[in-house]
Amino acid sequence: MLEFNNIFQEVKGSMKEGILRLNDQGIIFSNCKMGKVDNIEAWKLTEGIWRRVAQGHGLKLLTRNGRVYKYNGFQESEFQKLSNFFKTHYHLELTKKDLCMKGWNWGKVKFGGQLLSFDIDDQPAFEIPLSNVSQCTTSKNEVTLEFHQNDDTEVSLVEMRFYVPPTQEEGVDPVEAFAQNVLSKADVIQATVDAICVFHELQCLTPRGRYDIRMYLTFLHLHGKSFDYKIPYSTVLHLFLLPHKDQRQMFFVISLDPPIKQGQTHYHFLILLFSKDDDISLTLNLNEELEKRFEGQLTKNMLGSLYEVVSQIMKALVNCKITVPGNFRGYLGDPCITCSYKASSGLLYPLDQGFIYIHKPPIHIRFPEITFVNFARGITTTRFFDLEIETEQGTWYTFSSIQKEEYGKLLDFISAKKINVKNQGLKEGKNLSYHRYADSDEDRRHNAYLEKMKEEGKSRGENASGSSDDSGEEMDESFNPGEEEEDVAEEFDSNASSSPSSNEGDSDREEKEQKHLKKAKMAKDHKDHKKTVKVKKGKDPRAPKKPTSAYLLWLNASQEKIKSDHPGISIMDLSKKAGEIWEGMPQKMQEEWDPKAAGIRKHENAMKEHERNLGKSSKKDKSKKKKVKAKMDKKSIPSRGSSSKSSSGQLSKGFKSKEFMFRREQKWKEEVAE
Repeated sequence: MLEFNNIFQEVKGSMKEGILRLNDQGIIFSNCKMGKVDNIEAWKLTEGIWRRVAQGHGLKLLTRNGRVYKYNGFQESEFQKLSNFFKTHYHLELTKKDLCMKGWNWGKVKFGGQLLSFDIDDQPAFEIPLSNVSQCTTSKNEVTLEFHQNDDTEVSLVEMRFYVPPTQEEGVDPVEAFAQNVLSKADVIQATVDAICVFHELQCLTPRGRYDIRMYLTFLHLHGKSFDYKIPYSTVLHLFLLPHKDQRQMFFVISLDPPIKQGQTHYHFLILLFSKDDDISLTLNLNEELEKRFEGQLTKNMLGSLYEVVSQIMKALVNCKITVPGNFRGYLGDPCITCSYKASSGLLYPLDQGFIYIHKPPIHIRFPEITFVNFARGITTTRFFDLEIETEQGTWYTFSSIQKEEYGKLLDFISAKKINVKNQGLKEGKNLSYHRYADSDEDRRHNAYLEKMKEEGKSRGENASGSSDDSGEEMDESFNPGEEEEDVAEEFDSNASSSPSSNEGDSDREEKEQKHLKKAKMAKDHKDHKKTVKVKKGKDPRAPKKPTSAYLLWLNASQEKIKSDHPGISIMDLSKKAGEIWEGMPQKMQEEWDPKAAGIRKHENAMKEHERNLGKSSKKDKSKKKKVKAKMDKKSIPSRGSSSKSSSGQLSKGFKSKEFMFRREQKWKEEVAE
């Protein structure tokens, strides 16, 4: 007996590690992880091939029933040992065959047993076990192979295409011959009995076109002019029956996982569109056994609306309930909302367990997947608003151009489902003034980094002066159509112009002067308001710099580690994560960083010294200002009252105009400031 450890068996693209044992009765491979044992009897072996592979050397075995077994991980020195064992016990010659390394993409295809071999210059470039093929489709000069997926592999082959050039032989289609050779050995979904029912030329929105639908016991077959799709019932996740907003059509939606594919396009949803006026009388192909199996669900003769018959048959075959709209109704009584996703217009259905958007592209969002929803103002007009939804995977869905009248109904529905709402306006839908990211659980959490930054900002005098209401976050005033500023209301107030006056016969000149005074007052108030907003507390450049805190020292040392543990994390998320880690650290670990921040005590002493020096300098500045003021008082500044007319009606020589005196006073103030 021979035994080899650390040998890998190739199964649908994945390598299974195990132990390979050879004896005179046959070959046994034991999987180390799963404990599965494969036994190949010696009399079934027809060929043994030794070749170089990625992991050292490999052994390929072919059996009489056409199966292929591949084992990799051998050393080159073990070839002679295996060759002698095969000759002695199996009466087989272990041959050496190297793979072609040219990298060409044209060659010859050979079918042998359950193996498709692609040869270049009589050397195999790659081989495909046909038992792994799940679907084989043809087009003009192409054959497409789809493969069963292995859940244990991170990366697996999904599809492969072969171009088959035309030949000069008459009566032979090389594409069809290629496909028949594949289908004869492939594990393809095929019907063993006749279809239970057939529907001709049903309108399909996704994938677009008209298809003949055949329903079998285990799969659904869509046959169109260009493409065919076979959908196993095991891939169906949900069924939806949704009324159109025009009340004349119905959507029947089938959710699929894995999706059906056509080239690079994946269809996760199959959407059928029916008219409510279409009726059908259908006889199902049911024997006695099937009638007992579907008793109470299906009858041999089906009669009714087309969409009801199709949905009822699908419900019984898939054994899945059909989801219909719940209690939600829009402001017009419809179970859906007209909106847009990206550049396409569609319908959003709020259901009992989630949202579904029809139809381009179809989107299904379950409530447990939603992190929060956000009501946002429309970009172009205030007649519409947007609904933003973020999922736990970090995906954003923005449904725009929703009419303002739908706001109250939608907000009540979302609140009843207990979904986190980051911002919301009035339920009447008239005043959609939103406070972005208010009242969320995430924002209520303590952020250690943010608190530390606020404390440092206060100590350095960097925070703005004024009341606590000036938080830097502005209200969205333009989205309040019912409110206007007081100054604007005063200027255009109807009462202001029509208020009773003691002199009703005032001239037009006096009215113009009154309006001019109002505008001047508004401009002055606006200027004063801007001044009060922009005033900030100055920072003393001579003050000693505050030392780095223990938290920031720890953050600088741990920043790279946090980035490596969370690749792709943003700066904002990094600060939040660091704050959470610091808050969760034991007190002893936080105190380890205090000696590194011992400069705080030194900074406090320096600040006291600086404040003493600052007090002395302030006294000098006050004495200097007193001297300048006394000097200004000595100057005689004539007032307007001293400039009176003489008895002859002429102005005195010592008269100075108000404008001259104002400029002179401003000049003196500038000199004092210097």
